[in-house]
Amino acid sequence: MPLNWRTQRPSPPTRTHLPVDAMAHLTLPLLGNLMFTPLINSSLLLSLPPLPPDLVMKAAYSSLKAKARLLMLKAWRQEHPPPPYYSFQLSLAPHPFMGLGKFMSGRIHQMRAQKSYLAAHPSWSSPDASRLCPLCGEEQDTFSYAVLRCPAQAAARSRHLQGLTSVGLDARLWSSVSLLSSLAAYIRPTATNYPPDMFPSLPPSPASMVFPSPLTSPLPGGLLSSPPPRPV
Repeated sequence: MPLNWRTQRPSPPTRTHLPVDAMAHLTLPLLGNLMFTPLINSSLLLSLPPLPPDLVMKAAYSSLKAKARLLMLKAWRQEHPPPPYYSFQLSLAPHPFMGLGKFMSGRIHQMRAQKSYLAAHPSWSSPDASRLCPLCGEEQDTFSYAVLRCPAQAAARSRHLQGLTSVGLDARLWSSVSLLSSLAAYIRPTATNYPPDMFPSLPPSPASMVFPSPLTSPLPGGLLSSPPPRPV
């Protein structure tokens, strides 16, 4: 339907705009000088050979969707820019590691954002605390160090992370289900980025090194036996 979306919002508003109204107004930059939205706008299409009408419509929809997503990301970066230390790309879709479950994805989200229980990510309540790894005391307890280099976790790393070499911005980890599952399998027995008061009275147990698949366990984060707490 050729809807006219150039109607100005009344001030003061006489009614609350529905979400679809707000989305429609966001498409205004895509219309250029057009008064109405045509069924097919050739300017939105890539250089494509002649196609059946249904395929042309799908191509037009995909192009419009892609431009709308770029507009949303641009507005997001301008209105709510990420802090300088967060280097990962913004995304309108859930990250693949969200499939690991709420608890486990929370551990990973926190470490990526440098707002975790790792010693190198101190909270506002303890800004002067040591940033060295509490297990070995050799380097700062960053996401990369805790997962890839801490010698105190060498046994768990050898068991679970043989194919993982980086947790950085462009690491294959963030698009690989198998590597993400391996990371989750490492985080559990080592209690990496677990809250320090989660299991305050449990000593380390060899049984904590054996866990099921992170995608099938019924408990938060796939926790079937309690790992030792990671000191902070």
